[in-house]
Amino acid sequence: MTKIVNHWIGGKTVDGASGTYGPVTDPATGAVTTKVAFATVDEVDAAVAAAKDAFVTWGQSSLARRTEILFRFRALLDANRDAIAELITAEHGKVHSDALGEVARGLEIVDLACGINVQLKGELSTQVASRVDVASIRQPLGVVAGITPFNFPAMVPMWMFPIAIATGNTFVLKPSEKDPSAALKIAELLAEAGLPDGVFNVVHGDKVAVDRLLEHPDVKAVSFVGSTPIARYIHTTAAAHGKRVQALGGAKNHMLVLPDADLDAAADAAVSAAYGSAGERCMAISAVVAVGAVGDTLVEKIRERAEKIKIGPGDDPASEMGPLITRAHRDKVASYVTGAAAEGCEVVLDGTGHTVEGYEDGHWIGLSLLDKVPTSAAAYRDEIFGPVLCVLRVDTYEEGVALINASPFGNGTAIFTRDGGAARRFQLEIEAGMVGVNVPIPVPVGYHSFGGWKDSLFGDHHIYGNDGTHFYTRGKVVTTRWPDPADAPAGVDLGFPRNH
Repeated sequence: MTKIVNHWIGGKTVDGASGTYGPVTDPATGAVTTKVAFATVDEVDAAVAAAKDAFVTWGQSSLARRTEILFRFRALLDANRDAIAELITAEHGKVHSDALGEVARGLEIVDLACGINVQLKGELSTQVASRVDVASIRQPLGVVAGITPFNFPAMVPMWMFPIAIATGNTFVLKPSEKDPSAALKIAELLAEAGLPDGVFNVVHGDKVAVDRLLEHPDVKAVSFVGSTPIARYIHTTAAAHGKRVQALGGAKNHMLVLPDADLDAAADAAVSAAYGSAGERCMAISAVVAVGAVGDTLVEKIRERAEKIKIGPGDDPASEMGPLITRAHRDKVASYVTGAAAEGCEVVLDGTGHTVEGYEDGHWIGLSLLDKVPTSAAAYRDEIFGPVLCVLRVDTYEEGVALINASPFGNGTAIFTRDGGAARRFQLEIEAGMVGVNVPIPVPVGYHSFGGWKDSLFGDHHIYGNDGTHFYTRGKVVTTRWPDPADAPAGVDLGFPRNH
């Protein structure tokens, strides 16, 4: 019997009313295992209405109550991390260890939200004028929404809603329709932790649901993670309707390898950063820029390591990489490899013919490595979102930096070198929001914010960390003047001496 995933509105599961369902496949087998209900405009409105009603009391609740519930949620999340990881593997395809890592990174933001009282401390200046004090405080916005991608169905929502609800907002989540079950499990755990009905809601669907959230007058802010074209659309549409927007887009992350680098460490890093989670992550290293004569040696070391990666079902403990999310995505990724030679690339590894015995209908693709890639090649220009690594050759550090900065994307980048001076120059000269020095995937810890530059981010705020707190709150400045008690009217005795 096919499983059905429905909405979560007002603290309970709500059956889909549209009659429209989307298929959810097991990427390892290609079989449809689940149907997910697609919301109508009325169902999105019902979720927003539930959130709006809940905000009346939740927005006024004490910080102590909010964090108490989040602490209970954190304990439940920790206890259920294996169950959530299994849902992710079943619908996304990533191996269990990758899925567990995703939950662990989401837990970091829950940790941050549990200590939100420190983030929400205001500022006070006394005696700015005679008997005048000025205070700055931060208050919640109201109903906020999150629209999240398929590649991290648990982590990316947790980049958003813990901080949003900790700061007093209520939340409507529209997760990816390709792997929706993790979001519903999280909703159940929040309810078990004691979160009041309506504070967290989940609606599934397609463009109908997304557009209604972007247009709804009661939604005050929208957070998004996904591709650059959709991020641009989210930002433009939501901003036109007067909403705050943080829309994180695509990436083409480069790793610059200098001649003095530890090439074994660089090759290890390139393989794990390019092929981990089957390359389906916006922080994947998809372009290695080799400086000088190190290119041939580096490519050979990457090839040796890549050939040893075991590809198989995500629930097999021996698997190091799983399948891609859908057949259509697998075919699109493969097209970049099959067309690479005609565009001047040297195909060192071609993974397009890979299959797994017993799982022939799965969405399989092997690891591909392209060398001497020109910047004009589609494999370099586009965000492939699969296990394809491009190697580009340059003669100098300056040429490498110029190549990276010419990219329209500016999400993350890395440099591998033993030279501290070169690393310092790189972190100042490179045009990207996140930089790694001998660290291939520079995803910040929870108390620092995540976000890129250029076409990798639309909006003024990065996600989580201090930026997350500021995004989900608005500032208010209060100026006060009180008369001195000694100036009380005649006949009123407050116990203060009359000294003037």
